[in-house]
Amino acid sequence: MKDGRVFPTGALPPLDGELSLDAGVRAAAADDFGHVVEKTPLGVLRPASARDVAVVTRWAAENGLKVAARGRGHSTFGRSQVDAGIVVDMAYFDEIHRVGDDRVTVGAGTTWRSVVAATLPDHLTPPVLPNYLDLSVGGTLSVGGIGVSTHQYGMQTDNVCELEVVTGDGEILICSPETNSELFNSVRAGLGQFGVIIRATLTLVPAPDRARTYVLSYADLEGLAADQQLLLRRGGVDHLRGSIVLDDDAWQHQLEIAVLLGADDHPDDDVVLAGLADDRSHAQIDDLSYAEYLEAFDRFTELLCSTGEWADPHPWWMTFLPGSVAVKVAHEVIADLVSEDLGGHGFVVFYPLDKGQITTPLVRMPNEEIVFVFNLVRFASTGPEHVERLLEQNWTLYRRVLTAGGVLYPVSAFPLTPEEWEKHFGSAWPMVREAKGRFDPSRCFTPGYEVF
Repeated sequence: MKDGRVFPTGALPPLDGELSLDAGVRAAAADDFGHVVEKTPLGVLRPASARDVAVVTRWAAENGLKVAARGRGHSTFGRSQVDAGIVVDMAYFDEIHRVGDDRVTVGAGTTWRSVVAATLPDHLTPPVLPNYLDLSVGGTLSVGGIGVSTHQYGMQTDNVCELEVVTGDGEILICSPETNSELFNSVRAGLGQFGVIIRATLTLVPAPDRARTYVLSYADLEGLAADQQLLLRRGGVDHLRGSIVLDDDAWQHQLEIAVLLGADDHPDDDVVLAGLADDRSHAQIDDLSYAEYLEAFDRFTELLCSTGEWADPHPWWMTFLPGSVAVKVAHEVIADLVSEDLGGHGFVVFYPLDKGQITTPLVRMPNEEIVFVFNLVRFASTGPEHVERLLEQNWTLYRRVLTAGGVLYPVSAFPLTPEEWEKHFGSAWPMVREAKGRFDPSRCFTPGYEVF
């Protein structure tokens, strides 16, 4: 190999697909959406079957190599990269196997956009979807998968019926709540530590025809949070989100809600908005088809592509706060932020969830029933020093959140040590440690998280 590293001499068994050693293919696998970490693999598996993943996993373990599954490359901190190991390009598992009355079976490399395109003709939809639909199914199921309907349906991992998984010893297993349940509970939100998800059977619910959306403005964080919690308690809205944007050195607080409707439904805006304390003169109310509503985030990504920010480093930071201190902690963090901490079109995400809807064992949450999503979506456009400063800030802010009883959402751009991961998983750590020994005894999977 041209970079001086030696490819293992152990014979690789025949594959249905191929293990590419091409320099360009390997370079592409050394980068991700974060553009912060770069690790070049020895090879990239382009699988044509689950058997290929099993064969390469066994071979890698025998030769002391690490293996990482890469969906669509949207990790922000090199989690799907592996230095001098094997990256599995999961985009080759992009098939829709079957759409049923209440479920769909798809390849793990399938994007959520493709899932929706397959299910909407049957008037069905996954109950929880990411804002950005070009994430892979396997990628979001490996971390939990949050969406604006999580307050009603939990995480995407709470809406999975069955998984096909390749374990660290090269077994191909089917797992579900009834079959191989320990593997099922380990792989969902397991950060890729226990197996490679090959195929997933997902829950579906009836799809609405339309969405009525409301964007409401608030003078401060306290007012925004109060109305968010009112809506969470009262119900009546299907999607709930909040954002805080720095505009001309002033923070703008917005509540974003949606009511999903059938073709003949006519919502009463006065009922939906009753009791809310927003500045109603700035309210934006729109009607969209459900398909248009799901694609609304595309306008934002198009803007970022036009400004070049989509290609900039993305040192994103994502956490959950206990509801009782969420406003206080968020207010303190936001007060210390300046425009360079977010970038041109960066913003803060802030909205509540009912933790009772989240049942996936390895999705970690604060020890309160109501928790708040608290994220910094930011873009570093002024060079390496800017990136390094934001990464250091991520760690500093995480310690502040941790002290307040908060929890990391593990897609953030900063490293944790194995000891810090043990604290993150808390009471679930014995389960994590035991599952690693059982399902990945060679510890070859997904080294980018540095859990072990």
